[in-house]
Amino acid sequence: MILAHAGHPAGGVPPVALVPLGMFWVYLAAALRQRDPGRPGWSHRRTASFGLGTALLAAGLAWPAGGLPGHMWQHLLLGMLAPLALVLGAPGTLALRTVDQRTGRAAVRLLRHPVARALAHPVTGLLLTTGGLYLLYLTPLYRATLTSPALHGLVRLHLVLAGYLFAWSVAGPDPGPHRPRVPVRLLVLGVAVAAHATMAQLLYAGVLVDVPATGDELRAAATVMYYGGDLAEILLALALLVTWRPERRPAPTPVRA
Repeated sequence: MILAHAGHPAGGVPPVALVPLGMFWVYLAAALRQRDPGRPGWSHRRTASFGLGTALLAAGLAWPAGGLPGHMWQHLLLGMLAPLALVLGAPGTLALRTVDQRTGRAAVRLLRHPVARALAHPVTGLLLTTGGLYLLYLTPLYRATLTSPALHGLVRLHLVLAGYLFAWSVAGPDPGPHRPRVPVRLLVLGVAVAAHATMAQLLYAGVLVDVPATGDELRAAATVMYYGGDLAEILLALALLVTWRPERRPAPTPVRA
């Protein structure tokens, strides 16, 4: 996953950290509408999960840039923990219940498009998250983000969107294109765990990485990536098992004698 830190203000809360608060306000307004007479209501657990996700997102955006370990905490919050909590809030389902039927049907048709099916595959999310991680730390990209606020913003956006896509493709309760079976998604998640662990080992040893940091900073950042990433991926696996609904096979047609 991609992480950068150029352009973070020296003090105070950056304005971008207020965006998640606006997201939660819109979500909460839509959720409260579901309590109107004749509507099915909305789960308090989903509302709490989305609220937690926006809080984690705001914390990650406001996290002080205290060297590489601090930015690795941003990586964990913005790219792994916040996206999972947001996904479990099922904002897509809430949106479909809020918009009119014509708009809802158009959105469902869009999700069935071949491009949407390819984007929604867990392998796509895996490539965007772990591929971005390796691209950042094994190439001069990280150094470039230190001096370019625009690049910093782009890679942070990539971090959040790729993390959300990966969490949604693995364990999202929202409607979407047909997902692979649970064993396939667990396999993809296992590859992500191995990729994160390998990158953490490279950072810890200072091998192949192109990161301007001291040995102590590299080891501290690698520790956050290793243990924090494991925690986030265990939570994602648990979310997959909790949200999993076994496929119902049609009853066999009785054979007439």
